[in-house]
Amino acid sequence: MSYTPKKTRYAAMQYRRCGNSGLKLSAISLGLWHNFGHVDQLENCSSILKLAFDHGITHFDLANNYGPPPGSAEENFGRLLKRDFSGYRDEMIISTKAGYTMWDGPYGDWGSKKYLVSSLDQSLKRMDLDYVDIFYHHRPDPETPLEETMAALDLIVRQGKALYVGISNYGVEETAKAVALLDKLGTPCIIHQPKYSMYERWIENGLLDLLGKEGVGCIPFSPLAQGMLTDKYLKGIPEDSRAAKSHGFLKKDQITSEVLAQLNKLNVIAESRGQKLAQMALSWILRDDRITSVLVGASKPEQLADSLKCLDSIYFSKAELDQIENILSKA
Repeated sequence: MSYTPKKTRYAAMQYRRCGNSGLKLSAISLGLWHNFGHVDQLENCSSILKLAFDHGITHFDLANNYGPPPGSAEENFGRLLKRDFSGYRDEMIISTKAGYTMWDGPYGDWGSKKYLVSSLDQSLKRMDLDYVDIFYHHRPDPETPLEETMAALDLIVRQGKALYVGISNYGVEETAKAVALLDKLGTPCIIHQPKYSMYERWIENGLLDLLGKEGVGCIPFSPLAQGMLTDKYLKGIPEDSRAAKSHGFLKKDQITSEVLAQLNKLNVIAESRGQKLAQMALSWILRDDRITSVLVGASKPEQLADSLKCLDSIYFSKAELDQIENILSKA
């Protein structure tokens, strides 16, 4: 049965301007990092994408190495884009990245022109697209001159393979240099994708101020601290959770008794706001007008539907913010 998006899909979503650019992003963006690989069920991926689009999510965020295996998220997204969304490409913002290891040898990693151009060409083939809307350099390269990396991003836009460019995981000084180089080249950096959550606050030490000053958007990833800022860990570490697995970014030793106490106190505030802990964690990020959008992942449609409810209550009173800071300061 063919998919027809809801006619009301844009009614409830907020759209925020991406820095000084003409582009607006949905306040919630869908990240395809862990749940769209060949190890996942394609029809479940399809259901998540349809729910996202039906609720006004227009931005879909990928990278060359997303899967597993690497590349498979782009392949699956491309397959579903062609099958279910073929008439709606121009209503979508599709982004991808390159910067982490993707293939063997000296040209499959980091930030050289050779790697970035080749990687995007591969990504476009996997998704069966002529261009992406945003192409990011995924992480700084300590060896390749920043001038070469930024010139490669400029070239990619001039070649028509991407409409806009951004950076991810760049520190404050690196960001300032990258933004200045791209401005000089005539292809502005419109967005930065850093890690940010209640438990990962580094961008508050200069980066957010810089992005606001330079007119660059900000789209945080891992806003729920790899699932820590959810109901899942309020009573400890479930056997089926990320923290219980030997692989992955969230480790058992991160869920200390102190952290459990914090999470439960934060949950009390969330409940007083009529929210779940995860919804409040997303709202807490979106309260800042320097934030363009927040990236959420979902392994099933119900999770995404739950996250979307954060938009119902983005405002925080000073008392609530003070309470949250007091809890977080007691690690």
